[in-house]
Amino acid sequence: MHRELEFPDLLRLIEERADAFRAVVADAPRLDAEVPTCPGWTLLDLVRHVGEGRRTWGATVAAGPADARAAGPAPADSPTAEWERPAVAAWLAASTRQLVGALREAGPDRGCWTWWGTSQSPRTAGGVARHQLQEIALHTYDARIAVGARPSLPRDVALDGVEEFLFTCCATTVAWPHDPAVVDFHAAEGRSWRLRLSAEGARAERLPVDRAAAPDATAPDAAESYAAAPDAADVAARGTAAELVLTFYGRTPLDALALDGDHEILDRLAEWEPE
Repeated sequence: MHRELEFPDLLRLIEERADAFRAVVADAPRLDAEVPTCPGWTLLDLVRHVGEGRRTWGATVAAGPADARAAGPAPADSPTAEWERPAVAAWLAASTRQLVGALREAGPDRGCWTWWGTSQSPRTAGGVARHQLQEIALHTYDARIAVGARPSLPRDVALDGVEEFLFTCCATTVAWPHDPAVVDFHAAEGRSWRLRLSAEGARAERLPVDRAAAPDATAPDAAESYAAAPDAADVAARGTAAELVLTFYGRTPLDALALDGDHEILDRLAEWEPE
């Protein structure tokens, strides 16, 4: 059975994924290696992005409710090709400490600036922690690909990532510019979500579960067998939670998922930029 990630879980997993990222960087043969999943970037570019981003979000959380994001670190303070590898690792570790320290000090309910104003995710430190976990986990995946290591997303991180993406990156009050549509996403680990697209915008919800129909929520076909959808969707996408998340973020193609229904709705959704 999948357990909901609470705020302390998010902080712990942020630290774990950040540790994993630093380990990849420490063992990388070279930092000028290209990152195939981030076109045009080298591993050093990815290092700077991860570290600078965590410092900026740490400052933003620490600032509390505000009308704008806090200023980021000066680019001159970030690693360059001349830095020794231990110094790069220390800088990354300090970036993580700044983010996690600010989150822990704020607590999950304190407000702060976020870019997801009209989504279903809260504009709080808790909302930031949830999204930051996904960013760090995804970029650890990117870094492992860059060095030729086997990439992966931890199960609990990926399961939370499906819902977090739908609530944060898809949900909006901006009108859907096409015919109304219903899209279902089924994770093989036993969870399903529905995204409703209409003139009122996009709203996501977790589908109820028929426990009697599927006592084993970890079965590979659990999502298909016991997602108790109230009515049929126009299109449904199925895969593991990691496969769904990687498709959402453009790391793997849509055809990596099992699709049923009108595939063009998913193409339109991927192209839609409501804000």
